[in-house]
Order: sequence, then structure tokens, then C-alpha cells
Amino acid sequence: MPPDATATKKRLLEAAYNEFAQFGLAGGRVDRIAEAAKANKRLIYVHFGNKNDLFDLVVANSLADLAEAVPFTADDLPGYAGNLFDYLLEHPQVLRLTGWAQLERPDASPAQVDAYHPKIGAISSAQQQGIVTKTVTPADILALLLGLTTAWANASPALRSLADQPPWDPERLQIHRAAMIAAVQALTTLPPSRWIGHRTS
Repeated sequence: MPPDATATKKRLLEAAYNEFAQFGLAGGRVDRIAEAAKANKRLIYVHFGNKNDLFDLVVANSLADLAEAVPFTADDLPGYAGNLFDYLLEHPQVLRLTGWAQLERPDASPAQVDAYHPKIGAISSAQQQGIVTKTVTPADILALLLGLTTAWANASPALRSLADQPPWDPERLQIHRAAMIAAVQALTTLPPSRWIGHRTS
């Protein structure tokens, strides 16, 4: 029987995921991906095109997996932030991939922009319902939420070294998680009177 192309593609994508998370687009090597997947290098080009195309697909797939595992809940943004924090803690490769993508593929594709539209729309709807403050624009709310959620993962090694407990100590991370959720709660419910130079809703 002929080899299963689906199984080969899956192995190649898994190998590419690990390769690009560790080395990025420029540092990633097609030879290593093929070797890790136990596949012929030629099949990468047959199934996925060039290395840039494969990288873009890997990043898109990782974000799609995240979106499926952590549904966006505009009516409970603090809860979403907590769930996102947990997922990224269990899947650190996602942040490494997106970090490489920002450095090496800085121009947003239409698909990437389109992926944010439902979240922005959901936040706007939650604002109209009075669930989320109108003081901050939906895009700013989402950007700040993501920044708070990934703050510790993106902190410099120098700052992490000053933590009063080992940086990735489970107890310490739970305290950090609770503080992050409280910050998102404050961000999304703070009344306009508490903001300096707030915009008129």
C-alpha cells in the first residue's frame, strides 16, 4: 500500500512546530524538520511550499489550536485571561512562535487581521451591554489584556532573577495569575471618573 500522506504531513507539521519554536524562521532548518519527521525533505515543498509558507502555516495552526482550546469570552474577560495564562504556561512554544513571527514576519497578513475582528466585535458588544467599560477602546482593551496575560513570560531574565521565589515556582505563578486576573478585572470595569484624560464614551 502507498504511504499515508496525511500521517506524513502531520509528522512534518509537528517537527516544524518544534523546530521553528526553538530556532525561528531564519534559524530553522528544513533538513532537521525532515529528519525529525522521518520524511524526505522534498515532501515539505510538495505539501507546504517553501520554508516561509511552512512557518506561516505552523504559526497559524498554533493560534487556531489556542483559539479552540481557550474560547474568547468577552462577557468574562478576567476568566478568559486566566484560561489563556494557563494554556500558555502549558504550551510555551506558542509564545516563542509568535515572538519569532513578530521579529521575522512583521507585516500582518489579512488572515491575521481577520482573526482579531471577532474579538474586537465581541468586546464592543459587551461594552454596549454594560459588561465592559466604554472608557477604553476595544482594541486597547484586547492589547492590554494580552500584555498583562503574557507579562511574566515576556519579562527579561534579569527581572525574573529578582523574583522572591524561583520564577516558575507553581505557588508563585498562582499568586501572579491572581494578580493578573485582578488587573484585567480593574481594566475592564474601571469607571471613567478614575481615568485621567479619559475619552468621552
